[in-house]
Amino acid sequence: MSHTHDEALLAQVAALPALPGVYRYFDAQEQLLYVGKALNLKRRVSSYFQKDHGGTRIGHMVGKITRMETTVVRSEAEALLLENNLIKTLHPRFNILFRDDKSYPYLKLTGNGRVALPAVVKTPEAQHYPRVAYYRGSVEKKHRYFGPFPSAWAVKESIQLIQKVFRLRTCEDTVFANRTRPCLLFQIKRCSGPCVNLISPEDYKADVQLAEQFLRGETQALMQEMEARMMAHAERLEFEQAAEVRNQLTALSRVLHQQSVDTAVDTDADILVAKVQGGRACVNLAMVRGGRHLGDRPYFPVHVQDAQDLLGLEEGDGDSELKRPVEVQVLEAFLAQHYIGVPVPPLLILSAAVDKVLIDALSAQSGVKISTVTQPREHRRVWLEMAEKNADLQLARLLAEEGSQQARTRALAEALDLAPDDLDQLHIECFDISHTAGENTQASCVVFRQHKMQSGDYRRYNIEGITPGDDYAAMRQVLMRRYGKLAEALRSGEGTAKLPDLVLIDGGKGQVSMAREVFTDLGLDLSRIVGVEKGEGRKVGLEELVFADGREKVYLGKDSAALMLVAQIRDEAHRFAITGMRAQRAKVRMGGSKIEEIPGIGPRKRAKLLQRFGGVRGVESASVEDLLGVDGISRDLAEAIYNALH
Repeated sequence: MSHTHDEALLAQVAALPALPGVYRYFDAQEQLLYVGKALNLKRRVSSYFQKDHGGTRIGHMVGKITRMETTVVRSEAEALLLENNLIKTLHPRFNILFRDDKSYPYLKLTGNGRVALPAVVKTPEAQHYPRVAYYRGSVEKKHRYFGPFPSAWAVKESIQLIQKVFRLRTCEDTVFANRTRPCLLFQIKRCSGPCVNLISPEDYKADVQLAEQFLRGETQALMQEMEARMMAHAERLEFEQAAEVRNQLTALSRVLHQQSVDTAVDTDADILVAKVQGGRACVNLAMVRGGRHLGDRPYFPVHVQDAQDLLGLEEGDGDSELKRPVEVQVLEAFLAQHYIGVPVPPLLILSAAVDKVLIDALSAQSGVKISTVTQPREHRRVWLEMAEKNADLQLARLLAEEGSQQARTRALAEALDLAPDDLDQLHIECFDISHTAGENTQASCVVFRQHKMQSGDYRRYNIEGITPGDDYAAMRQVLMRRYGKLAEALRSGEGTAKLPDLVLIDGGKGQVSMAREVFTDLGLDLSRIVGVEKGEGRKVGLEELVFADGREKVYLGKDSAALMLVAQIRDEAHRFAITGMRAQRAKVRMGGSKIEEIPGIGPRKRAKLLQRFGGVRGVESASVEDLLGVDGISRDLAEAIYNALH
């Protein structure tokens, strides 16, 4: 392959040092193709350019390389960490990539436990009674956080357990400050009623400390301490308090029994299973925190097949006997990328053995001594088997969903006689018109391609210069704006302009007739236009398809895979249009509140202004003299309003 590359690039390869480092390949459009690490940069990078890789994935990528960047580091561990930081932030085309934009939820206890308690409590203050709450975001030192948890459901279940056993409050501080009698949670024994002074700060603090022990997994010490509290109350003849602690112990024992967990060991652990099938992969992460199994979370990486071949070249210069199983490659990629910015527990239970260098690098990065287990026993084996079963189920679900989506695309192409060169590239655009009582008309356009909705290509159009409520004129305007320039580009033969294979119109004969007029004026193919006409009684599944090129209406049948896809795209266009309208209305409301923020304007004067001028826009377009005509508006205030809105 070397003769096809620029001499300067080959000279750069030849001049590389025999040191550990990270390399990055770019194509002619400056898109990042691949990030790799090497113990010996010169030997590794040269292996890409010294052989003819033919029509393989490796050959496909190497043929695109026009530029290279390298970074020399001190060790293999440094190279590994830098490589995966770059992969996670830059999203290269040929690396195994885990895309996960969601942060993990935590359980939060307000305060840090160091607030001095009052000797006498007259009016309870929220700061003396920590609140337990669901939290997602960056953690702060002034509060206590437990987790992370795999899902919001896991946090909420833990909060319910804490309410049941330790009766800590969950109400907001503002609610706490304004209570005059206990709420329903007190009545059903889920809160101890600190808001109305039904528990002392000292006793509440003791319950908070017990809850912390529970969340940290210190269950044996916790139960011993609770038993000692119960006996102390009994010795002082405080039988009601002793009964309360006994009930807490009973509830806690029931929770721990349901967990079926050996609470003496494994306070925090992650269980990771990688499965690969049908060209797709799944990593199932199960989390144990505080000795409790909190549930699972699946991850689905992309670029698995591309990266597999390239990793094989790196490990053995193309010698397939030296390739590691793809499950191991996927598992290592997850470990390296996932724990950037996410706390790593001291124990990882893995479905396959991974490179020790990776674990050592994670330990150095996190400051936590990490141990791994790949052939667990007893309760650890149960955890791993649960995670393996969930990974199988999640991967089967993904493959089934992808297969059914592709089947829908094929069914629609066959039903409408569409013949795209590549079914994966079947391109559909759908339009919907929305407005509020005829005003603020918007048109939305959603895009379907590669068997799924492409939200990054969606567009909204503000429609102006038409009679309010004229949906036909709105449809004409949006189609002209969307396809006018495209038609010019097609006529001139410039660029790579291409019409969608299908243009769906949410509407019947009238809307399709308007679309036909636009396409006729632009000289475009009428057979691409299809209207989705609501059926009898506007029932879902009874829709009929209306064609612009004169074909008869078609009813595909309510169980048709093709109609399911049409309905899916149409519903997405409607959803996108509705969210746009809500945003528009929110802007108007914000404008209304903006008027009220002007000094001297309260709710009454704001209402008079809006009533006189018919809304926020009317107030904005009013002159100072117009504003003076409103009862209660002086010249100074009229000028202040005008200046604030302009």
